[in-house]
Amino acid sequence: MIDKVFQCRMAVRDYECDMQGVVNNSVYQNYLEHARHEFLKHKGLDFADLTRRGTIVVVVRAELDYLLSLRSGDVFDVSVEPVRISAIRLGFQQQIIHEGSRRVMLKALIVTTAVNERGRPWFPAELEQLLS
Repeated sequence: MIDKVFQCRMAVRDYECDMQGVVNNSVYQNYLEHARHEFLKHKGLDFADLTRRGTIVVVVRAELDYLLSLRSGDVFDVSVEPVRISAIRLGFQQQIIHEGSRRVMLKALIVTTAVNERGRPWFPAELEQLLS
């Protein structure tokens, strides 16, 4: 991976698995979201603080390609790479990579936008700094 990509290490917990013993599909979105929030902190932004100040970042599209299944106890890295999608949309290219094998388990593109306190879309300077 290239240097500008942020990574967050996590591990699968037993209760995140379904009856087949693999991570339930919906749990992957939690992993992706946690990594994005950690990325914001790494960049000096706090998601809750942004919201308090009137910048509400919302997901408008989630594209997930499930390639391989994680299982209980697996350790993995979640990557986050911000990309500008449009004048008011910010995307996050993400991957979940198994720590031991380095195999890509999931690829995702999460598209977000920010809305102000009046519900209007905009692209504040705080989000612009995520791209540098």
